[in-house]
Amino acid sequence: MATAEAVPALRVLVCYARPEGVFLKETEVAPGTTIVGAIGASGLLQACPEVDPATLRVGIFNKLKTPDTVVREGDRIEVYRPLVADPKSARRKRVLKTRRGGTREGQKWLRGGG
Repeated sequence: MATAEAVPALRVLVCYARPEGVFLKETEVAPGTTIVGAIGASGLLQACPEVDPATLRVGIFNKLKTPDTVVREGDRIEVYRPLVADPKSARRKRVLKTRRGGTREGQKWLRGGG
């Protein structure tokens, strides 16, 4: 008589960074679970109601993935927030502020090099 072997659960880590703190929870899920399923199992959607499952941008170990990607043992699932400002324009503003500030670093750029 053959017995069915129990399939071990996969352990994954779900993380979401907010300005006021970080949601970080290790969760056990069944093999074949997708990223969205793991996020739901972690309790993130209840703890952080601003996270919209319909518009999630997610990744595994800093690589952008689709929400229907199947997770593997040890994956770190990252939920990304929308950007508040364009990174390029924010950097330009910081450089202009430094140049106008009269600091030594700002003056170096005005002189045309080091």
